[in-house]
Amino acid sequence: MSNYHIKHLEEYYQVYRKSVREPEHFWEEIAEEHFMWQRKWDNVLSWDFSKPEVKWFEGAQLNITENCIDRHLATRGNKTAILFEPNDPKEEAELITYNQLHERVNRFANVLKNQGIKKGDRVCIYLPMIPELAISVLACARIGAIHSVVFAGFSATALSTRINDSDCKMVITSDGSYRGAKTIDLKGIVDDALEDCSCVKTVLVAKRIHSNINMKEGRDKWLKPLLEEASTDCKAEVMNAEDPLFILYTSGSTGMPKGMVHTTAGYMVYAAYTFKNVFQYKEDDVYWCTADIGWITGHSYIVYGPLANGATTVMFEGVPSYPDFGRFWEIVEKHKVNQFYTAPTAIRALAKEGLELVEKHDLSSLKVLGSVGEPINEEAWHWYNDNVGKKKSPIVDTWWQTETGGIMITPIPFVTPTKPTYATLPFIGIQPALMDENGKELKGNQVEGRLCVKFPWPSMARTIWGNHQRYKDTYFSAFENKYFTGDGALRDEVGYYRITGRVDDVIIVSGHNLGTAPIEDAVNEHPAVAESAIVGFPHDVKGNALYGYVILKDTGESRNHDNLRKEINQIITEHIGPIAKLDKIQFTSGLPKTRSGKIMRRILRKIAHKDTSNLGDTSTLLNPEVVNDIMDNVL
Repeated sequence: MSNYHIKHLEEYYQVYRKSVREPEHFWEEIAEEHFMWQRKWDNVLSWDFSKPEVKWFEGAQLNITENCIDRHLATRGNKTAILFEPNDPKEEAELITYNQLHERVNRFANVLKNQGIKKGDRVCIYLPMIPELAISVLACARIGAIHSVVFAGFSATALSTRINDSDCKMVITSDGSYRGAKTIDLKGIVDDALEDCSCVKTVLVAKRIHSNINMKEGRDKWLKPLLEEASTDCKAEVMNAEDPLFILYTSGSTGMPKGMVHTTAGYMVYAAYTFKNVFQYKEDDVYWCTADIGWITGHSYIVYGPLANGATTVMFEGVPSYPDFGRFWEIVEKHKVNQFYTAPTAIRALAKEGLELVEKHDLSSLKVLGSVGEPINEEAWHWYNDNVGKKKSPIVDTWWQTETGGIMITPIPFVTPTKPTYATLPFIGIQPALMDENGKELKGNQVEGRLCVKFPWPSMARTIWGNHQRYKDTYFSAFENKYFTGDGALRDEVGYYRITGRVDDVIIVSGHNLGTAPIEDAVNEHPAVAESAIVGFPHDVKGNALYGYVILKDTGESRNHDNLRKEINQIITEHIGPIAKLDKIQFTSGLPKTRSGKIMRRILRKIAHKDTSNLGDTSTLLNPEVVNDIMDNVL
């Protein structure tokens, strides 16, 4: 029997050693014993990081929805699969059993087929956190269509870029969404986006806010009547292990977002296995991840990981601050949540509010707390541990990425002793390496370097959609024969890992990866702006916020600076979305540049951090005098 559920530290080390010594044998056992296959594999793993090419469970055939739904029907048919908690606490929660989920996914899958969607077609999903989002994801997987979920906070421009990049035939959206006290016109955003998308033939529209919207003749269709007519029988499409399951876009440090392609079998095995262990999920537990399905966290740990384990997974439509900052704790008490997985940004925002909002709720059901999206700072860790977990629910500080598909470095609760700010030990099967600038691996403990992984794991992204060269250049060219994560990390005296942050031009704001290049491009669209540079600076709640240094053209010098700041942020909102707005905008006469014209962001970062004690040698700059000017006017 393979070790599917690790229960103590000795066992972790034992299983970890086996997974590293005999990875093929290890993953084969896990895959064989815990999943349903239409056909077994001919070969567990073939890989070559120089190409890069990775294949897991080659020759196997399966459908992930049979593993997430069908195989539970005999034993868990009446168990709640998805527990939907709406934005408005006065609206009743909806409990969807595995039997009901089966029926609803089949109906939706038949609607997709009736609208001409076939295996391999791409479907863009732009929905709020309502059951239709999870159901449409599973319906695509049921018929072998490739889903591309776009977070419903992105702008029309960001949406159309993603639709065009993967050539989507269909968009699934809703008339609008609720977000706290606000409503958002999602359909209007889709209409704007589709002015530039000739590939989209059909738009399916779910009703959520019952607003009056424009429906374009021949293209737009209401979802509900189509579902009512559809059959509840839909045979799952047989998929090959390496067939793409979904595309999910992540910010690139240069302009275009990267469409990470995740395939079927390896992703399923790893998402399910990590879920079971990292959250120590038991049969009747209620598990809640507060992320949006628009991010990888939602794909792996709201939909696929929990459902593959027959879990009850909570889907929350709202925000932590509505109707007040006690909403998370009210939901934990109401549904007796056992595992709670959220982002440090949310924890910091809640910690700023009075403790009475936490203390008035019964949180005794909680067994495991999780943190995701960025490294959690010590103060937030202690607040979370003391006030939410009451020092009895271990915090799993999980490090992973869109590209990795699943959790990579993490404590296992009740197994790994935790340490604030440390993601602790690699998960089973993960072989991390810290590298120095010269490409040498740093052995031993108490070292700091660039975090790489030197052996493939089942859920890694296989390519960037339509651009394998970019995939190679981004992840496999910095260090020979290794996957480079883009993060720095240190390993302490006992071998625990602490992630120190991005080493490229990607800034993590409120857990979202934001590339600086696309934001700068948007700022530079303003007619009064000549040039801009964007860096991150520490922020109490968001972890990092964005600081913009902006050079104005002569035409802009005489204008009201406050109005200019508003206009610049408005352009960013239109191009990318409100998550990318700048907290501070400093107008400056110049930017520090090398003689080859490269902006020295390191200096701008230090100034934004108000850490100017050691700016390094600025004499080699093309314009060293501009540094003092920027320092004198820092915001």
